[in-house]
Amino acid sequence: MNISQLELLGSSKILVTGAAGFIGSNLCEALIKQGSTVVALDNFATGHKKNLFNIKDHPNFTFIEGDIRNLDDCHKACDGVNFVLHQAALGSVPRSINDPITSNDVNVGGFLNMLVASRDAGVKRFIYAASSSTYGDSKALPKIENTIGKPLSPYAITKYVNELYADNFKLTYDLDTVGLRYFNVFGRKQDPNGAYAAVIPKFVMQLMKHESPFINGDGSFSRDFTYIDNVIQMNIRAMVANHADALNQVYNTAFGERTSLNELVTLLKKYLSIYDPAIADVEVKYRSERKGDVPHSLASVDKAKDLLGYDPQFDIESGLEEAIQWYWENLK
Repeated sequence: MNISQLELLGSSKILVTGAAGFIGSNLCEALIKQGSTVVALDNFATGHKKNLFNIKDHPNFTFIEGDIRNLDDCHKACDGVNFVLHQAALGSVPRSINDPITSNDVNVGGFLNMLVASRDAGVKRFIYAASSSTYGDSKALPKIENTIGKPLSPYAITKYVNELYADNFKLTYDLDTVGLRYFNVFGRKQDPNGAYAAVIPKFVMQLMKHESPFINGDGSFSRDFTYIDNVIQMNIRAMVANHADALNQVYNTAFGERTSLNELVTLLKKYLSIYDPAIADVEVKYRSERKGDVPHSLASVDKAKDLLGYDPQFDIESGLEEAIQWYWENLK
């Protein structure tokens, strides 16, 4: 980024929703380091206060405990804000299958509330967490933004509806938006606990305890695992983009390589064995495939590189090396 873009960040007031979550808290810390004024909104449904501990007393940081399903909370959070980074959502395909109503209330109703509040506050740009689940049953690889399939879960439907609403708010109210289709993000602060924990932190914790991780299917399913610092870069580039062609678009947010679950476990053992050699001998177990899972996921990041100047720095191995060090130091 050039000096003028950095100056823009330093002079901006930025709202991060879902700020106590994995991605949101990392974004808050990065923005504070850039000199921005940050407003954080979270209801702690899935986030944790500890994720914001390092910045909670910073003079440029304000936390609002509130719920995006409450329009008044959204209006309060958007007051005087230049940019919104909307990360709040109920993630997880299985969660949405078990409870589609709550997933829809948060991911669609809450999203619409945030759009309305952003419009009413005169927000300059609304950047939101979209999802690779939107590609649904499309078998094409790599995934290219303008070719999607039929959604395979209630969660995927909610994230596609977000994209439709964002497009409509540009058309109807001239609110500039940017959607970032996240592909299997991992890294520091990602919660390893709970029924809907993401695969990497869940496997890490099991291996650290010498417990056998369960792989759904035969381990051949693959994902474009994306380190958190690549995601932070994308959010920042979406904020500082200064040409019209880059706005009101959706972008794959990934590294652009895929790793099978079997390969993932091999890598996890490799880096965890540095700290505990016995982990290399932990057995992996297999069980039936999970409903709603997409077999393979691989992103083309050409559009993001061309229009946003995206330059991902962390592949799966370099990201895992950093993430596992953080888990070992913080969760052992």
